[in-house]
Amino acid sequence: MKSPFAYQPRPRPLQLASPGAAVAYLGAIVAVAFLYSNPLVLVAAGVAAVLAGLLAGARRAVRVALKMGFALALLIVVVNALVVSRGETVVARLGDWPLLGKVDVTFEAIVAGLSGGLRAAVAMIAAAVYSACVDPDRVLRALRPLAGRSALTATLVSRLVPVAASDAARLRDAARLRGPGAAAVGKAPLGRRLLAGSLDRAVDVAATLELRGYSLEARRATHLSAVGRITQRPSPRRRRSRYDRRFYLVAALVLAAAIAAKALGADDFHAYPTIHLGLGPATVALSALLVLSGLTPLRRKPRRRRV
Repeated sequence: MKSPFAYQPRPRPLQLASPGAAVAYLGAIVAVAFLYSNPLVLVAAGVAAVLAGLLAGARRAVRVALKMGFALALLIVVVNALVVSRGETVVARLGDWPLLGKVDVTFEAIVAGLSGGLRAAVAMIAAAVYSACVDPDRVLRALRPLAGRSALTATLVSRLVPVAASDAARLRDAARLRGPGAAAVGKAPLGRRLLAGSLDRAVDVAATLELRGYSLEARRATHLSAVGRITQRPSPRRRRSRYDRRFYLVAALVLAAAIAAKALGADDFHAYPTIHLGLGPATVALSALLVLSGLTPLRRKPRRRRV
């Protein structure tokens, strides 16, 4: 079974765009999520990331990322509610806990944890869309002139993470197919087997790369000119996608609007000592712009020619 985060080529604008344009577009949404703490803006950024993934055809990746994002957000909310006792509205008094002391769950701590959880969920959804829609080979070719070894390492990581997820799914299916009479398999043995398989695959990949000459210095491609001089062969220019301008423009617009709105007080939110959620015109306008930015990967249907 193929991992939902594995890259799949599709004739969609996000897949056809260059890696730089796709990264700039998705990175702008994540940057807004880290710049703001207002839940309305964070929800709008999450909606934008979900819309981008759905319009790009990465429905499975978005669905799995939503489940993981909600689980992570819930964990952040619970931990923040148990650790932070600030706030005036006490929801529950849980007494004295080991290492934590007196635990008072406040509504303000829950809301503050929700803000951090939404930020983490937005980043996870955007990362899932990137993994499913951006070709890692094109990323490697784009970064090779700058840092060949680092680009190769990043590309291998982006490719091996979905493979490890597929291995984990197959191990769980195999454990369930052993039948009700077999001993239950815990998470620790499955984790050790997955780690051992990942290390074996990493050794095989390293040996394959060494045999293909990736550990050697790259030769400069040369050719003989008409006058007999050896010159460096010019690298062929790659054509840019016609969708690049769209994604770059939307990324710049979102970042500029986020910076301007923050200067105008759009991030008017604080949880302590009491909750204050500002819903001014700048906040609402920025949230609407973020939601509309999620429609950027929309593919226009070609017009039919009249005969």
